[in-house]
Order: sequence, then structure tokens, then C-alpha cells
Amino acid sequence: MAESQYIFSPREAHEAEQQWRVVKRSVDARQRELRVHLTILTDEQGRPIAKDAPIPLYAPPVFLDVHKAKRSVIIIGAGPAGLFAALALLEHGIKPIIYERGKEVSERKRDIALLNRNEGLNPESNYCFGEGGAGTFSDGKLFSRSKKRGNMQRVMELFHYFGAPDTVLYEAHAHIGSDKLPGIIKRMRECILEHGGEIHFETKIDSFTPYTVHHTPIILAIGHSAHDTYRMLAAESVALETKGFAMGVRAEHPQALINKLMYHSTNVDYVGNASYSLVTQVNGRGVYSFCMCPGGHIVPAGSEAGSCVVNGMSASHRNSPYANSGMVVQINPEDIPGDDPLRGLKYQETLERLAFEHGGPQAQAPAQRMRDFVEGKASKDLPACSYLPGLVASRLDQWLPAHIGPRLQQGFRDFDRKYPGFLTNEAVIVGVESRSSSAVRIPRDPETLQSVSTPLLYPCGEGAGYAGGITSSALDGINAALKIAGLA
Repeated sequence: MAESQYIFSPREAHEAEQQWRVVKRSVDARQRELRVHLTILTDEQGRPIAKDAPIPLYAPPVFLDVHKAKRSVIIIGAGPAGLFAALALLEHGIKPIIYERGKEVSERKRDIALLNRNEGLNPESNYCFGEGGAGTFSDGKLFSRSKKRGNMQRVMELFHYFGAPDTVLYEAHAHIGSDKLPGIIKRMRECILEHGGEIHFETKIDSFTPYTVHHTPIILAIGHSAHDTYRMLAAESVALETKGFAMGVRAEHPQALINKLMYHSTNVDYVGNASYSLVTQVNGRGVYSFCMCPGGHIVPAGSEAGSCVVNGMSASHRNSPYANSGMVVQINPEDIPGDDPLRGLKYQETLERLAFEHGGPQAQAPAQRMRDFVEGKASKDLPACSYLPGLVASRLDQWLPAHIGPRLQQGFRDFDRKYPGFLTNEAVIVGVESRSSSAVRIPRDPETLQSVSTPLLYPCGEGAGYAGGITSSALDGINAALKIAGLA
């Protein structure tokens, strides 16, 4: 078998996907008319292979029964790093024992519904904490800027094995959606339990000492919002260091406007709503879009009382009338005075409390029309917005830190030069987007993947500062499990 590349109109591409075995797909919007690039599996004569041909898509995983396994590994966190580490351990006959501070996905949904109705925050069960991690209810995008070593395609295959659509195997920017991902996570959990693994929900680890004395390997797969766990690690003398991160706001436009700017048309039949990826340099620091959600919603992503944090998500159909994206400014360790390894984390918390002070009751968030923000004007009113808890008009241009606010203003001007019409008062910015990545790294030996200070502790995923999203976190968890199994 071989692969052949074709360029189609959107409708032709849609028809081809229904007939042939597609192995790669991307949308090309560089010309006035949209084109879709497809790579199709072909036979020796160059003929496309039918979509339903009896050819395996990939080798399915083989999970072993570990009810009586002699080896076990403790996993802290049931996000993508923790779950995929557990699945990899099952493939090699090692018993995973997972501790997750939050709830399983069904119970977690109820707490998130209360949060969206502005009826209160459960600090242990929210958009950040719970089964599946932060990505479960904040979009479920399966692509990453990370260049992490390992078999990223295998991550996609495992998602597909547990119920993700065929498109995750070949789309350039694969997406499951926050409506579909919880069911996939549930099936992963059922697989782990069926084969003898353990999962303990609503169990927060307050100390590593009882576990390290028994010489049991620990995969530390906390998310980047587990600020209390970082403080516990510091108290137990686990090596930590400040790392670069980014903070800013979430910007929301009418999706029809983004479609027109990106696709030169509001007709998105067969290709779906348009997304964008924007980056510029302002005074020596990057300003860029992050976690762009076409046809999505802005959601309350805080995990602590007295703070305001926002993020974005899309359901599988990406069909809301809004398009939102994080708009963030690069922050390097030297931008924050001092030598405290948690100073970046504390900088995040300061901005989140400031946003809460300028917001409204509960999770209502401060907001300003985009052009008003750039021109330093108060917004007399705010446009319709997808953020369910509600918005409060606020002068973000006045209270965002000097390192962030002016750079965002110039960044929006730069983006408007590239896509005239992007800078508009039809758009609203909502504060603050502060959890784009971890502000802390847990240093590890590059060969063994163990903490440089604590043997048998394997920090991995976003919370350890070694991943940036669902797929790279999952791959990092797999790599940690393979090290423990002696296969990497």
C-alpha cells in the first residue's frame, strides 16, 4: 500500500472522505477559494482504498490482567498523563493505583453545571480538577505545539480505540469536543478497573512520605492548577523551579466575522467554522493566541475561591455563534523578581485575585470591548457573550499589569494589520486567562525521568512543566510508565 495526495474543493473532499481511507486532512485557506488537502491510502496500482476495506486501522492495544500483579505503581492525578500512564502499565502487566482529588466525570458534570449557573465553586470538582483533567471540559483538542519524543500517533489510536471518531486519526487539528470526551474517559476508567487497576476518587494526597518509604514508584501527574500540591512538594524538599509561562485574556468574536476574515466567506459548508493562530512580538516578548475555540464558549476555569480565571471550550459540532481564544503574553522567569521557585505561581494568583476584584459576584468576569481596550476607553455596554456566569464592564486597560496590558493592546493592532477587521468592538475581551501552562517545573533526570531530588518520583504532564495539552501530556504519561516498566 501507498499514500497519494489530492487537493479538493470542500464538497469534493467531504464526498471523498465518505468513500476512501483518508490518512491526513487539512484545510488550506491561503487563496480566495478554500481547498482541502487529503492524503488517501492507495493500493499498488495507485487506486484509492475504500473506507470500509477490511484493513486494520492500527494494532489494537492488549491490556493484561493485573489483579494479582507483583508490581504496582501509584499515579497521582487522573488527567491525560495519569490515565495514559495507567493504560501503558496495563499493557506491561503492572498494576496502576490512581488517586484523584476530584470526582468521576458524571459527578463532575453536576458541579460544573452549578458553576456555570453562578451557584458556587467546588474547589475539588470543577473545570480544572476531576477525572480526565482540565481538558475534559475545556475543549478536548488533540493537537499540541509540543515536539515531545514518542509515538504521538499511538495516543490518537488509543483515543480512537475508546470511542473517538475516525477523524482523530488523520485530521491536522483533531478535536473530540467536551460533549464527547467524558464518555471516552469513562470507558478508559472502566478498562483500568476491569483489568485490575484501582482508582480512588475524591482522594487528595497531602504528603508523599507514606508512599516513598515503601519504595513504590510514583507517577506525579498533577495538572498545572494544583497550586496546593506544589506548596506541599516545596515543604517536602522536592526540587522545583520557575519556568516561563503566559497570561492575558480571552477574546471572543462573532464566529461569522472570523469565518469571513479567515475563509473570505461566511459559507463554511463541509469545512466547519474557521479557527486562527496568531503570533507577534511586542517589546521582546511573544503575544499570541492560545487554545482557539471555533464555535465555542468561554467558561469559568478557576479552582479557588476569590479568584477569576477563564478558559474556552467547544462541543464536537463547534456550532455556537461565537469564536474565542486565549490572547496571552509571554512571561519569562526573569520578569518576576526573586528566587522563590513558586514566584510565577504567586504572580498568577495575584492577577486572578485582581480579576475577581474587578468582576462581579461569584464567577462573573470583568470584560471590555476590544477596540475600547486598545484605545483606553470605558465600554458603556458589552456585546452578547457565551460566558454563562455573566460579565461586568471593567477597564482592563487600566488594571492589567504593565507587562501584559500594553503588549496585548499592540498585539491586537498587529493582528488587525494581518486580518483587517479583527480589532473591533464587536469583540469582547474577558479576564483573565492565567492557566495556559504551568508556572512551575519539577526538574527530572532526562534519562530516568525521575525527580532530580526524589528517587522513584516521576513528574510528568502539564503540572510537571513537561507538556502543553492533552496529547503531549498523555504521551508524557506513557513515557513515564515505559521507564518504570524498563522499556524506554
